[in-house]
Amino acid sequence: MSRGFFKKRSSGRVLSRDEFARQGHAVRAASAALPDSVAVLGFLNSHHPGLGGRPLDLAVASATGLAAVRTALCAETARAVATNRLHSTGDGA
Repeated sequence: MSRGFFKKRSSGRVLSRDEFARQGHAVRAASAALPDSVAVLGFLNSHHPGLGGRPLDLAVASATGLAAVRTALCAETARAVATNRLHSTGDGA
């Protein structure tokens, strides 16, 4: 058998060192802010209306995009904390 038979094909272009670093920062930030891997994948790979695109794409594209993704994650975390407080105090009506 030929070695080329089992060779994995590239599905896109290779990220630059900076893009790869920003991707890692975005994944780590989402992992720290969100409750589980399903939420992390959903956040990073779904269109986010407040950001106007997929958070992972924006974070990889530029430092400004990464900062916007971090800000959106902070907003998601604050919203989750507020919701948990509301439910735990029984004040939701």
